[in-house]
Order: sequence, then structure tokens, then C-alpha cells
Amino acid sequence: MSGTLGPEPSDPPTERIAADLATVVGRLSRRLRTASPDSLLTPTQRTVLARLGTEGPATTAALARSEYVRPQSMRLTLGALEERGFVTRSPDPNDGRQSVVSITDSGRATLDAVRAAKHGWLTQALDTELDAAERRTLAEATALLERLVQK
Repeated sequence: MSGTLGPEPSDPPTERIAADLATVVGRLSRRLRTASPDSLLTPTQRTVLARLGTEGPATTAALARSEYVRPQSMRLTLGALEERGFVTRSPDPNDGRQSVVSITDSGRATLDAVRAAKHGWLTQALDTELDAAERRTLAEATALLERLVQK
């Protein structure tokens, strides 16, 4: 063998790894969505609440940009969350023409319940389906995936 660090002949092609990974991550994401009660939050609502919970209050326009959706779509999402008491609006202190959206205690509690259901299912699946060595391998793979999404 020469001094290169290319793929071994038995290594799967990178394109195959990418396709398989995308498929499995998609299936895992769908499975996690089914782990919490359907009526609690849509995926978009959960993402918006999570962002408000971690990053603090934001305008509709800022949320739309961060979620890569049109402001009109974000207004609909926020309207549904506000109707359920999960967010509240207040005047923007920097621009009186806009409002700032914040997560409420009820929104935070609902978000926590959704997260707990997902984490509970995943924790149980990891405990019952994988041995200690497999869990270590998955922990290493998780760190690699985190590195990929930071690009």
C-alpha cells in the first residue's frame, strides 16, 4: 500500500454513506415525532418555541429568517402558538411598528413535555436495543454528525 489515506477497497462509496445516512436520519426524525402526543406541537411550532426558549424574544421577521420561511408562514405559526397561549407579543422597544414574540411558561412546559417524550423513547430504545459497546460507537458517531452539521 502506498502512503495515501484513500478509501480501502472494502469501504462503501461516500455517495452510498450519504444516501443511507440521510434515510436513517429522516426515519429517526419521523420516529421521534411520533413519540410525543400528536396534539402538542407541529414540528415547525416546536422549532420556533425551542428557538424562543434558547435565544430569547424575537420579531416575526427574525424568526422567519432563522427558520428559512416566509414572514407570512411564520405569522401563521406564531398565530397558532399565540392562540394556544404558548407565546405572547409585546411592542418592540427598538421599533414601535413591530412586535417581539416571547415564549410563555405554558409554551415552555409544553416544549419540555414534547422533549421529555422524545428523549424517553430514545433512551429506552438505546437501553433495550444496544449493548454498551454499541452505545459508545453511537456516541462517537453523534460527535461526528455534530461536526458535519456545524459546517
